[in-house]
Amino acid sequence: MNYIDIFKKSFLEGYASSNLTVKSILVCMAITILISAYIFFVYRLINRNSFYNKNFNMSLPAIAIITAAIILTIQSNIVISLGMVGALSIVRFRTAIKDPMDLVFLFWSISVGIICGAGFAVIAVIASAALTVGLLIADRIPIARAPQILLVNSDTFENEDSIMEVIGKYCSLYKVKARNLAQDHLDMAVEVRTKEEGKLVRELMQIEKVTSASMVAHDGEVTF
Repeated sequence: MNYIDIFKKSFLEGYASSNLTVKSILVCMAITILISAYIFFVYRLINRNSFYNKNFNMSLPAIAIITAAIILTIQSNIVISLGMVGALSIVRFRTAIKDPMDLVFLFWSISVGIICGAGFAVIAVIASAALTVGLLIADRIPIARAPQILLVNSDTFENEDSIMEVIGKYCSLYKVKARNLAQDHLDMAVEVRTKEEGKLVRELMQIEKVTSASMVAHDGEVTF
């Protein structure tokens, strides 16, 4: 028996299979499904995107289950695990994750699949509970109030100073984001922060030749 035969017998055959039974696989999958369903509902509760992406949310439980199955397979046979690493290395994801919170849920789902597949379901449950509490607390903390967008249209550009004077009267902070000047016409978009939206709009409408004034709330970043 040469060195290669000894290596195959002591290493490859020793790790050819682990003590995986149908019962243990079913228990692992059941726990993964329960935790991934929990992730599904937490994402639906915390999601603050303008448009709720149901397909992305449905993919979170699927990713957790697939990851758990991969980890179980890797444990059962080291030769298969090496081949799986090579196969997965060619996978490329082209979909851009625009919201950082979506990335958090994506890693959460993958982590649950890895942890449950490795047989540490208790860690997955504790980590999921701790992460949920942290997300809910962070979501409720009033760190800053997002500004609003004030849209003003006027039939003359000569009253811009009057418009800005009224805005300064009711707004603690404001910044002109867009100004469109045309012949006898003015369009302005001003990022403002105020608690008296109604009074601001009404007084703007009293300015001569102001045709419209409206406030638009948005979920953008706080800039000041």
